[in-house]
Amino acid sequence: MEKVVTLQHRRRIWRLLFLGLPWLSIAAGQQAPTVATALPAISPVVVPFEIRRGHIMVPARVNASNSVSLLLDTGYSMTMLQQEQAVALSLRRVGRITIVGIAGEEPANVFEGPTFDFAGATWKARRVAAFPADSQTGSRRRDGILGAGFFRRFVVEIDSRRKTLLLHEPDTYQYAGAGEILPLTFKSSTPIIDAVVRLPNHSAVKAQFEIDTGCDGSLCLGRPFVEANQLASTNSLSQGARFGVGGGARTRSGHLTQLQLGKLTIDHPPANFFLEGSPVDAPLAGHIGLELLRDFKVIFDYARQRMILEPKG
Repeated sequence: MEKVVTLQHRRRIWRLLFLGLPWLSIAAGQQAPTVATALPAISPVVVPFEIRRGHIMVPARVNASNSVSLLLDTGYSMTMLQQEQAVALSLRRVGRITIVGIAGEEPANVFEGPTFDFAGATWKARRVAAFPADSQTGSRRRDGILGAGFFRRFVVEIDSRRKTLLLHEPDTYQYAGAGEILPLTFKSSTPIIDAVVRLPNHSAVKAQFEIDTGCDGSLCLGRPFVEANQLASTNSLSQGARFGVGGGARTRSGHLTQLQLGKLTIDHPPANFFLEGSPVDAPLAGHIGLELLRDFKVIFDYARQRMILEPKG
C-alpha cells in the first residue's frame, strides 16, 4: 500500500548572499549569533502549544504586534517566517540563501531579525529567512519555523503530554531529575546523539542520529545505512515517500528491532527506510523525529551540550 508522509526537509546546506557582497558559502549552522534578552523574574516561562499533523506549533508575538504559530524544529539552522509576515513587519531585507533539501533546492530571502515574545520570554533574532510567497514548502510551515537560535537562547523543555514548553534561562538552569542525560554533539547547529541499533539478526551496530523535532515520523534511516545493514529486505514494508525541500524521496516503512539511547531501550520503533538518498549526510545513520520523542519529556540544553529524556509516568 502506498502512502505519502509530508513535511520533510533534511540535508540542508545554506548559502548566504548579503546585498552588495559576493556569494558566501556557509554550513547549515553558521547563522549570525542571537541577542539574548532577559526573561521575566519568574522562571521558567510556560508556553502552551498545539500539535498539528504531528508537529509542535508554538504561539508567539512578533515585534509586539503580529501573532504567529511557529513549527518547532531542531533541524533548521535559521528561524523562518512567511514572506508576507516579513513584509507586514517591515523587516529590512539583507540577503538571500539557498536551502538544499532531500531532492532539490529553493531560494529564500534573509531579513533583519525581529523580537519574538513567548508568553513573556523574549528573544531577538539577528536574522530570519522567508520562503518566497509562491513556495509550496513555505506554505506547509504555517507562519514559520523556530530553528536553532531559539534552542540556543533557552533551555527548552518539551512536555508533549501536557502540551507545554518550559523555557529556562541557560545561565541559571539546573537539572535535578532522574532522566537519561545524553551528550549532544553538533554538526553546524544540528544536534546529534550516539545510539545503538539492534539488527534483525540480533547483532548491535553503533550509529549516530540527528535529532529533528520538525520530523513528524519516528525514525528515518538513510539509504547507505539501510543497505549496509540489509534492513530493507528484513522488514514487512509498505512503500511511500518523504517530502521536503526540493521534492521527495522513495521510502519504505517498517520497524527496527530495537534502538538504545544511553540506558534507555526502545523496542520495535517505527522507521522509514530510504530507498534513495538520505535525510542526513554520511556517516550519520538517519534522524530521530517527534513521534519517538513524544514518549518522553525532552529537555534540550544546548549550553551544556546535552539532551535529557524522562520517560512518561
